[in-house]
Amino acid sequence: MNSENRWNKNGVSPNRKEEFKMDRGKIENYTLDDIFEIFKEKVDAILIIHAELDCYKAISRKGIFSDIIKESGNYNDLIEKLFYNFNNSSKRIASDYHVFIPLYGKFRGKYSKRLKLVYDNTPYIIQMTIYPLDDKNIYMLILDELDNSEYIQEFLTNEKMNNIQNTYLFSMYVDLIKDTTSSISVTELSEEPMVAADLKYTDWRMMIVNMIWSEDQPLFLEHTEPDYLKRNLAPGRATSFDCQMQNLEGKYIWVKLIFSRAETNNNDDFRFVFIVQDIHENTVELLSTLRKNEELASKDSLTGVYNHGRIETELYNAIENKKVSERSLSIMMMDIDYFKKVNDIFGHSMGDITLKHFVTISCDFLISYNIKMGRWGGDEFVAVCYDINASELMTIAENMRIKISEAKFDTVGNITCSIGITEINKNDKVKEAFERVDKAMYSAKSSGRNCVKVLF
Repeated sequence: MNSENRWNKNGVSPNRKEEFKMDRGKIENYTLDDIFEIFKEKVDAILIIHAELDCYKAISRKGIFSDIIKESGNYNDLIEKLFYNFNNSSKRIASDYHVFIPLYGKFRGKYSKRLKLVYDNTPYIIQMTIYPLDDKNIYMLILDELDNSEYIQEFLTNEKMNNIQNTYLFSMYVDLIKDTTSSISVTELSEEPMVAADLKYTDWRMMIVNMIWSEDQPLFLEHTEPDYLKRNLAPGRATSFDCQMQNLEGKYIWVKLIFSRAETNNNDDFRFVFIVQDIHENTVELLSTLRKNEELASKDSLTGVYNHGRIETELYNAIENKKVSERSLSIMMMDIDYFKKVNDIFGHSMGDITLKHFVTISCDFLISYNIKMGRWGGDEFVAVCYDINASELMTIAENMRIKISEAKFDTVGNITCSIGITEINKNDKVKEAFERVDKAMYSAKSSGRNCVKVLF
């Protein structure tokens, strides 16, 4: 038999063509009633929803849906249970975000969505289909459990994409002229965009501000204000700012909020893409590095207390804040007696060791108080003392003076110090307050050293 006899021009065997005719005969026997029966048999769950009344009734339930879905209940609870949770997890999102749930339960037309649902520690892939039944927010909701193995390759591919895009937590499309939002995507909930019927941008903005860290809310409101975006973003340009925002678990994390204006030929067309990017780990690491560098830049390299610049800033800020504060505030200045002789007799290396030991004793003694100490220069030290008045500081300083005079210093033996104190009042200026404590310290020097003097 030649090839022409074995195969027709469409590449189909003549014998197989007869089989096709027989198969076609089978499907021609199906009726609408048959399809309804198959539908009832095959579909795992059918529910009737009344979105306005926030209720549902289960018409049929099979498999896992017999346990997951009650015979009737609240529609919003059903939304949260089915598709308002974390992908690949049974964890629920933070309660503050529940304010958006009603917006995701209203549909204008037919809608289909694939869900990943975890029940009893087992993941399931669910196909959800919505059929509106009238114009009054009544829907038929159909749920089917899909075969996991059939979609494993797809989800492996999605997982790779998620690894690439996992820093993007949220995105949506905004039209400022129409005041609308669309194509809302919450990555942690689903790879697919979510439907939020008639969610205005201005409404969304005032709802989401509650998820922003309180100190960052003014910045958020300023940079997301429609007139600000129209004024500051030319077509094709983007703007962003960093802030702390509550994630779906209810924890505050660092995010970057990005607005990108669509590039069109119409300058009066104000359409934007809005993205929330997770930058928490990098920001925490950066802030930690900055704090370490700030600390290094603020510390005296020899003694480890604040350097001159840092203690001067502390002194200035404390005196300025006193103008609007009822907290007690005092300043203490300390100077090691006859320190020049230590350097002259024992050398500068031993002088450095003596300074470090002096600071160690002083800081250990003051550790239980709200006192910030810094090296003013040479063997002079200044301490800003919060919540301590002059009388209280006099007692503290006297006990510290005795502690220092009784301590043993390597090679040098014993040393003493002179201490000056002043209390800050609301009318004090920085210069006059510092001159007062400086005079108090020199008063201690001129009174025979190794003593404490207060000047009001």
